[in-house]
Amino acid sequence: MILVIGDVLDAGEVAALRDAAARLEFGDGRATAGRYARDVKANLQALPSKGREAVFEKVRRALMRHEVFLSAARPKRFARLLVSRYRSGMEYGLHVDDPIMNGHRTDLSFTLPLSDPGDYQGGGLCIDDGIEERVIRPNAGDAVLYPTSALHRVAPVTGGERLVVVGWITSRVRDAARREVLWDLDVATREIHAAQGKTAAFDRLFKARSNLCRMWAED
Repeated sequence: MILVIGDVLDAGEVAALRDAAARLEFGDGRATAGRYARDVKANLQALPSKGREAVFEKVRRALMRHEVFLSAARPKRFARLLVSRYRSGMEYGLHVDDPIMNGHRTDLSFTLPLSDPGDYQGGGLCIDDGIEERVIRPNAGDAVLYPTSALHRVAPVTGGERLVVVGWITSRVRDAARREVLWDLDVATREIHAAQGKTAAFDRLFKARSNLCRMWAED
């Protein structure tokens, strides 16, 4: 499941994180790529610092307060985060992300741009969903959530600058099909409750959703 989650960060938060990122030191992005991905990776990434960790913490808090993210990802932990910068001529060719990062399984990836689509040309996030390649250029403050198992790339930036926070999540529900079932049930229960209130049918549906989550979730 590929999902664009709107308004993870508001305009003020985006501006603050852009300012914070401007004060970070960046190095060659290939340093964090896997064995095969580094050959197709050409970008810059923020080097370790207290300022970078502060950016990460703000992003983690924003995601963990967002109902849609919590429902779709069922996050157990953030396995890794990076701040990536793409300038004209930079790209990240077709690759699949590492299955294990910092000793943790990676189930879901996210890209959260701090640049608006009008700030740069090209640079779309291109995800192969098995049928076609989807090209996504989200607004600043929105997040794209997608399976870490998917082949994907960042198209060449032809002008301007693309600044993003990217991350990888270990989900409490390992199986993607089960996560989608729980997501569908969350959507259905919210809509039924909004339209009809806490009816007997709602209670039965919410019970089924809760018990499936209990069966499938990992500690």
